[in-house]
Amino acid sequence: MIALAALAVALPFLSAAVALLGSRWPGHARGGPADTAANRRAAWIAVVPTAASTALAAWLAYTHWTRFGHEGGAPFPFADASDVPSVTGTLTVVDTGSVPISLGLQLDGLSTAIAVLVTVVALAVQVYSIGYLRGDRRYPSYSAFISLFTAAMLLVVYAADLLVLYVGWEVMGLCSYLLIGHWWEDRANSRAAVKAFLVTRIGDVGFLFGVFVLGTAAGSFRIDDILAAATNISPVGATAAGTSMPVSTLTVATLLILAGVAGKSAQAPLHTWLPDAMAGPTPISALIHAATMVAAGIFVVVRLHTLFVLADLTLNVLAVLAALGMLGAALAALAQDDLKRVLAYSTISQLAYMAAALAAGSDGAAVFHLITHGAFKALLFLCAGAVIHAVGSNLMSAMGGLRRELPVTFAAMTIGFAALMGLPPTSGFFSKDEILIAVERAVSPGPLTDAAALLLYGSALATVAVTGAYATRAWLRTFFGERPAVALPEPAPGTAHVIDVHEAPATMRRPILVLAVPALLLGFAGAAGVHWGTAALSVAVALLGAGAVYAMWRSDPRSDPARMLGPFRLLCERAFYVDSAYRTLFVAPVLALAGLVVRTDDRAVDGAVRGSGRAALGLSGLMRSAQNGNLQLYLTGLLAGVLLIAVGAVVFG
Repeated sequence: MIALAALAVALPFLSAAVALLGSRWPGHARGGPADTAANRRAAWIAVVPTAASTALAAWLAYTHWTRFGHEGGAPFPFADASDVPSVTGTLTVVDTGSVPISLGLQLDGLSTAIAVLVTVVALAVQVYSIGYLRGDRRYPSYSAFISLFTAAMLLVVYAADLLVLYVGWEVMGLCSYLLIGHWWEDRANSRAAVKAFLVTRIGDVGFLFGVFVLGTAAGSFRIDDILAAATNISPVGATAAGTSMPVSTLTVATLLILAGVAGKSAQAPLHTWLPDAMAGPTPISALIHAATMVAAGIFVVVRLHTLFVLADLTLNVLAVLAALGMLGAALAALAQDDLKRVLAYSTISQLAYMAAALAAGSDGAAVFHLITHGAFKALLFLCAGAVIHAVGSNLMSAMGGLRRELPVTFAAMTIGFAALMGLPPTSGFFSKDEILIAVERAVSPGPLTDAAALLLYGSALATVAVTGAYATRAWLRTFFGERPAVALPEPAPGTAHVIDVHEAPATMRRPILVLAVPALLLGFAGAAGVHWGTAALSVAVALLGAGAVYAMWRSDPRSDPARMLGPFRLLCERAFYVDSAYRTLFVAPVLALAGLVVRTDDRAVDGAVRGSGRAALGLSGLMRSAQNGNLQLYLTGLLAGVLLIAVGAVVFG
């Protein structure tokens, strides 16, 4: 089984290498038919290995569950992954002279379930991208980077050692940078790619130090060894025999890891990169920024959840960040006009829901929602791509009435929005119910303080209402009403204006239809049972938010229902000016310091060099004036020298 897991990781990696090196072989010709042939070749190189990895991941999940699943007592491996036994294999152990590094993989309920999610979404995106980027001459590198990303994410999921996990973690960040900046000719795209790379790297510095702290304290970077050491933690300052990890060490390590999680999963305060990352191609938003990479941070917390539960301070910090992030991002989504930015802020909010479940002590609920969210949010992004492909604009103010021209996209996106709102019978209804139950139980005595638990519960309920509001607003503005008239240039004589809005090609429609199935039905497979009281409250609150938006829209279908925010609309549209605050507090001082360094280098360091050059030139000019070939000047100098010697001899003789 471990060999099959290694093969699942290796296939997309080899696909990336072959696509980068061989998609234009032989001849490396460019332009016209050569580009078309290279794109077709790259599509096969990308899709076939990804499909093979998907089959392997599904087989591993099925095989592992048939062997061990019933021991966990859960209806599906992701319902409570911690109770399902794991299978670990080690390729080799690297002796570093201190803490060894184990190059190995681990299969358990959590890793096998998340691997299926990763590969299915990656395969859907690879197929979808064939139509979405048709004619793009850089498609071969684009598909190769998706394959490399898929391999890196699978390495994170299957890793048995934290340093092996960290390798995949960083490669994902690199692929995110490369894919966001795919259309780098547009300066906004390249700036968004750099911003995403730098902000996530800030968190990754803390993540790496957290890994070092855990590895040093446990004497191993293997995840199982670290968790085993954590079960023997000692009180602060204690050094009793048999203990391995003081509470203070555990708290510092988990806080550092939480910094990396906040960066990768776009959680406060490192969430600002994700909305700008929508500058990349829409399929990338579906893969990296909705279903997989942003979920990696949540995955790591689930994998190390025992450590977080034992570190009370970290758990309370996570609860506060989740409470602020889920509601703040939902309000920001309610005021956006760009459809992709609505979904981006929605992703931040939904990831905060998963963080809330983890803070409340329920890793099973978090993983359940992670998987259902990966399905329905990837579906929403791909549907958004189909809408943008048809309309030619990201802005909802340029949309409207598309349900008639795009019936398939309309039906699929309706399922996605219903799942996002948590309406029955979609998958989001069941997974959100599990999270709300976990948060509700956290209000009773537990690892969270009373204030943090109440803040978390209040924010979760408020976010349900706001989620219903922004999902309904996006649905109405995209598919209902009338599309605004657009002034077109005068056509040639004898011709008429033609606006041709139609469904996306089959390569884009089929992945949408595939993802619509788990978005609608996956909840039935993972739900242990519905808590009808909480579920009814959640649906009622979501419908309350949706009803308020619908009433505003019905009163004036041409107006944006976001006007219901009143004077707070601009505040929400600018996402509470967090970006502006960071620009003032961090970016501006760094730029000023950089300018000072440049001026110092130019005027002091380079000035000294240039000054020495000018002095040498001036001195050489003086020397040259004495060697100009003028005989009279030479005789005058000789006589002046003789005269000076004579005068000196008389005076001092």
